[in-house]
Amino acid sequence: MSKVTIDPFFRRLLILAALCLFLYALFLMKSVIAPFAASFILAYFLNPLVVRLSKLMPRIGAILTVYISSLLFIIALFVWLAPKLWEQMLLLWQSLPAGVAWYNNVAGPWLSQHTGNELFALDTDILSNTIISYLQENYQFADAQGFLKTALASGMSFANGFGLVVMVPILIFYFLIGWQARLDTWKNAVPQAYTHTVCQIAKDCDEALMSFAKGQLLVMLLLGAIYAIQLELIGLKLGLIIGISAGIASFVPYLGFGLGIIAALLAGVFQFGLDWLYLGLIFGAFMVGQVIESYVLQPFLLGNKIGLSPLWVIFSVLAGASLFGFVGMLIALPVSAVLKVLFEHAYQAYQNSSYYQNKWQL
Repeated sequence: MSKVTIDPFFRRLLILAALCLFLYALFLMKSVIAPFAASFILAYFLNPLVVRLSKLMPRIGAILTVYISSLLFIIALFVWLAPKLWEQMLLLWQSLPAGVAWYNNVAGPWLSQHTGNELFALDTDILSNTIISYLQENYQFADAQGFLKTALASGMSFANGFGLVVMVPILIFYFLIGWQARLDTWKNAVPQAYTHTVCQIAKDCDEALMSFAKGQLLVMLLLGAIYAIQLELIGLKLGLIIGISAGIASFVPYLGFGLGIIAALLAGVFQFGLDWLYLGLIFGAFMVGQVIESYVLQPFLLGNKIGLSPLWVIFSVLAGASLFGFVGMLIALPVSAVLKVLFEHAYQAYQNSSYYQNKWQL
């Protein structure tokens, strides 16, 4: 019997078609894959803590300890923080009429005088009617049937979201239970000639990601505390919520500082008016926070684990935002850290190659 052979061109074409079909299937299942991907990422960051605790107890006990400790911490944080945040939200809501009055009496006339354009005055009743009209036009609240459809759709969305919230901890548990066995399976799937190189690259990527995650979390917590304490000492009523939000948003470089200082200055204008002393103190508080972040928190907590210059940091964030929106901004720096590790290994392989060492020529 003659052996059937496939032309190399058609073999590559079939492989490419199968790969495209597989990627398209993944795209269609993105809503299903998303909770698995999120659970895997969370399990990845929780696994080192589980490994340390598993030295003192069985692994399943370590996982349950991490779960219970995380739940207690979230409950304690919520009990302590929720009343303060609720008070700040009430202050924000109560300050809206004052903000509208400030615009009508101060900002609007000043802008009209210096721009030559007559600006319309704001009215809280008009704003309320505009919001209601928008809801009626876009969500069909005018009839009972439309309201019922919207309520059912919202209920289904809430149920799906609640289901995901319940599903993610379960998926994390199963990922953590079989973590080492899964790693061994992936390691055994690598060709033996490349096992050492692949494991070294994975180890370097793991160290870079873990160092970045731990350092960035501490930077966010400390920076949020620094902003909040300074704004509270200045007397800004919304200082706590603005400071905490700026600290959380600092996960994206320069986003926390930019949003925080704008929100704080606007809140300061509503509360103190054009009092340059208070506005200067608010501006100075964020400048102090930025200096501490740049020269104390970032070098000592993050160090040179990522090793990206400020230009590459800005480029990474803008590129991530351009490609994937807000999610791209969040993952820009971790992805850049991994790409830097891969580039260093590729450059080292290039330097060790025969072409670089002039042992052969094109």
